[in-house]
Amino acid sequence: ESHIYIISTNDMHGKIQRFPHLMTAVEACRDTVDRVLLVDAGDRWTGNAYVDKVSLPGRPIVELMNEVGYDVVTLGNHEFDFGQAHLGGVLDSLCRFEVVCANVESDTTTFAPVAPYTIVERGGVKIGVVGVVTYYEGQGTPAGNKSSYVGLRFSDPQQAAVRAADELRDKVDVLVLLSHMGHDRDFELLARESRYDAVIGGHTHEFLDTVVCGTQYGQTYKDLRNVGATTIRLKGKKVLSVDYENYLTTGYAPDSACQARVARYYADEELNRPIGELTETATQVGLANWFVELMKRPARAEVGFYHIGGVRMDSLEMGGVGTAAVYDLEPFSSRVAEMRMTPAEMRTMILTKYNEPTREGHRIDLHSTTPYTILVNAQDEAVDVKFPTLKEGREYRVVIGDYSFKNYRGLTYREGRIRDELITDLMLDALRKAPVVPDNRQHATILKAE
Repeated sequence: ESHIYIISTNDMHGKIQRFPHLMTAVEACRDTVDRVLLVDAGDRWTGNAYVDKVSLPGRPIVELMNEVGYDVVTLGNHEFDFGQAHLGGVLDSLCRFEVVCANVESDTTTFAPVAPYTIVERGGVKIGVVGVVTYYEGQGTPAGNKSSYVGLRFSDPQQAAVRAADELRDKVDVLVLLSHMGHDRDFELLARESRYDAVIGGHTHEFLDTVVCGTQYGQTYKDLRNVGATTIRLKGKKVLSVDYENYLTTGYAPDSACQARVARYYADEELNRPIGELTETATQVGLANWFVELMKRPARAEVGFYHIGGVRMDSLEMGGVGTAAVYDLEPFSSRVAEMRMTPAEMRTMILTKYNEPTREGHRIDLHSTTPYTILVNAQDEAVDVKFPTLKEGREYRVVIGDYSFKNYRGLTYREGRIRDELITDLMLDALRKAPVVPDNRQHATILKAE
């Protein structure tokens, strides 16, 4: 009998401060066994100013991944955040690991096509590694700005994973899928596709160690808080069993050389200097409420909405706030979109979003300091929205983030446009002027309809 060990990460979002611990964990494994593969399931940047605001965004985390010795990765939706030209340049000039993705095709000169899969050999055992990325949130593309995907085509990732299994299964001893389409979509795939020995997932930020229809599945949550370990036991070249376990990354002592390198990335005086303060800790809802109020001011809007997925921190501690924290909160360079809407049009927008069959559906996704209640039926389908402070039939000046403005279905308005203001600039200005008092109240509620 012999073993293959796959060490995995997903949705690191630039959290390079945990790389010294990861380095120790990986080296400990490599020092113990021979057949080790290090992989990542996407979303390596967007979420840390020290990674996203350097001259070449993403460079710090790619350099650290090269140093740790990643073997194969797939693409996540956030790999496209800085545009396909940026991504193409990073893949071509920086990455010393293989990038695979079976459901993206390119006709552009700025983003060269990537291979759908690769075959890696460890101790005479052939391991096929396939990659796929979500296309569900962006109407045929990953979530993000539509301009990032011009000239690219994204096919159904589940069908792409099946096609890759058709091509590879008889050519390899072990078949692994790196999937950035979310655990819900992964489970749909595994209900009808059993030829993968293991699936390493991402995108939905779940902490998972499970078996789905006979296939081992793992996901490490997010932000490099955990590292996954898949153990594949073989007799000769036949797979006997597959096991997966998540380990707390900080359970390993930091590697001193890697820690010194990370410290150099973080020694950015401009990003570190406090520019203002919070009078108390802001929750994620409180941060969304702050965004809404900041967005309303330049447009003199009466109502504002902000997509909770755009608030990239669970909370922000009271006290001094530096520029880095602001960019960590909103790393997308989002702008303010303004328009005129009636309560009936706002209602349609909220109902459509709530009833989406995606992970962003069936929750309060649009936060607002204007109170509203979503009425749902026994099947958890939204049937109505009540606005206690708005007058039906009247037009209101409304602001939302430009991502929602560009991508949301069910959005009807008049005189819509995207303003010049960056939400990060609004935050920076507010912090410089006076201490910020967070409003952590949840102004939107869900209620069962009678």
